[in-house]
Amino acid sequence: MTSDTSTGVDAVPAPATATAVTVRVPAKVNVQLAVGGLRADGFHDLANVFLAVSLHDEVTAAPAEELRITASGPDAPLLPTDRANLAARAAELLADRYGIEPRVHLHIAKDIPVAGGMAGGSADAAAALVACDALWGTGASRAELLELCAVLGSDVPFSLVGGAALGRGRGELLTPLETAGTFHWVFAVADGGLSTPAVYRECDRLRLASGRGATVAELPDPEPSPGLLEALRTGEVRALAAALTEGGSSNDLQAAALSLRPSLSRTLAAGEEAGALAAVVSGSGPTTAFLVEDGPGAEAVAGALRDSGLCRSARTALGPVAGARVVPLGGGAPGAGAAAGLP
Repeated sequence: MTSDTSTGVDAVPAPATATAVTVRVPAKVNVQLAVGGLRADGFHDLANVFLAVSLHDEVTAAPAEELRITASGPDAPLLPTDRANLAARAAELLADRYGIEPRVHLHIAKDIPVAGGMAGGSADAAAALVACDALWGTGASRAELLELCAVLGSDVPFSLVGGAALGRGRGELLTPLETAGTFHWVFAVADGGLSTPAVYRECDRLRLASGRGATVAELPDPEPSPGLLEALRTGEVRALAAALTEGGSSNDLQAAALSLRPSLSRTLAAGEEAGALAAVVSGSGPTTAFLVEDGPGAEAVAGALRDSGLCRSARTALGPVAGARVVPLGGGAPGAGAAAGLP
C-alpha cells in the first residue's frame, strides 16, 4: 500500500463494482458571459448564463493496473493522455478523497471541440468523476461531487448539472434557471484553439486601453440580463436573439477573442447572412455560436457555414439537455430538454 499524505490514511486499491461505466456529458454555450474586473487572486467575478447543448463526449471508466487515458474521435490527437488531462486529475481527486488508488482506464470518446470555448475538458472531468464514483462504489453525494468539480475548474460544476444555470463567483456557484421549450443552435468550429487565460488577459488589456479600468475597484459587479433570463424562461427564441446582441454582444470576452482571432468576425457575419437570428463567440472562443429559429433553419445555416470555408466544421445542436449521466447498459442516453436541476 502507498501512503496518502493528504488524507493521513493508507491508500488501498480502488474496488471495482462493475466491468466498465460510461458517462455521457454535454458541451455548453454561454448565452451570457458578463465579466467583472480583475481580482487580486487573478480571477474575475462572472455572471455566466450556461446552457447545456446536445454535443456530447462519453467517458468510460474501467478497472486497470494504473491510471491511464486513451481517446478517440476527430480531435483525439489534440488531447493530452497523461496527468495533464483534467479527467485524470478528476480520477485522482476522487481517489484521494476516499483513500484509494486511482487504478482506472479512462477512455474519452471525443465529440466536443477541443479548446473551442464549449467546456470540453471540463465536461470530461465531470464525466470522469461520475464514472469513477460508479465504478469504485465510493457513494459520493451530489454535493461532494459538486465540491470536487469546483476544485477542478470553474466550468466543471455546470458540466455535472447541465440544463440551464447562472454561474456566479468564477462560474462555479450555480443557480438553476427555468427554461421553456428547446433552442436550436449551430456551432462553427474553427481551426486551432484559443487559450482561455490569454483571452482574459486580452480582455483586461482592451479595458485598460479604453480608459475604463480593469480591476474590481474600477468596474461594476457583473449581472445577468433580465431580458435574457426572461427569454429563457418563456422559450421565446426571438427575444433571446435580441438579448444576445443587446449592446453588441452578451459575451464580454467576445471583443478579446476577435482581437486575437480577427477572422472570427467573418464567420459571425456569414452565419447571420445565412439566416441566424443571432451570432456570438462561444465563451472564450474560437467556436462561434448561432441561434436559429428551428431545425430546418439550423441545417441551412450549418450548410452555408460549411460551404463558406471559414470554419473547420459546423454542427447543429439543441439545448437545454441533461448534465453528466451514466449511460445504461445497452445504450439510452438522456434526451434533449431533460434539464437537470441542482439537488
